[in-house]
Amino acid sequence: MKITPLVSKTEITVRFCEVDPMHIVWHGNYIKYFEDGREDFGEKYGLSYSTIFNNQLLTPIVKMQCEYRCSLTFGEKAIVETQYVNTEAAKIIFKYKIFRKSNSELVATGESVQVFLNIQKELQLTHPQFFLDWKKRWGIH
Repeated sequence: MKITPLVSKTEITVRFCEVDPMHIVWHGNYIKYFEDGREDFGEKYGLSYSTIFNNQLLTPIVKMQCEYRCSLTFGEKAIVETQYVNTEAAKIIFKYKIFRKSNSELVATGESVQVFLNIQKELQLTHPQFFLDWKKRWGIH
């Protein structure tokens, strides 16, 4: 049985404070766009930061990767596509694609990895029960 990937699409507009003196988006802001995508994904699929925190857990990012294809400029609209990547490890992995809205040109790709910590900030080596329940709800094995 093929599982339909969990994907959210988030529209962003490049703000003036996000561009550099060359009038293009400063490279670090693409990571913020990934964050926008993660937050939207969490709200759409019931995996928000507040849901995680309400389950007495933290999910810090331990790896972030971004590959830049071309630049966005002030005022442009873009679509951040965020896809959950299933793994056996007790981690949350997302892949990202950012597309220019006007012509669907691929602007950037990336990936993030988050781990589970308890409130005492101790690494959790197994999936928390709420996360197993979440995966089951969405048909992820």
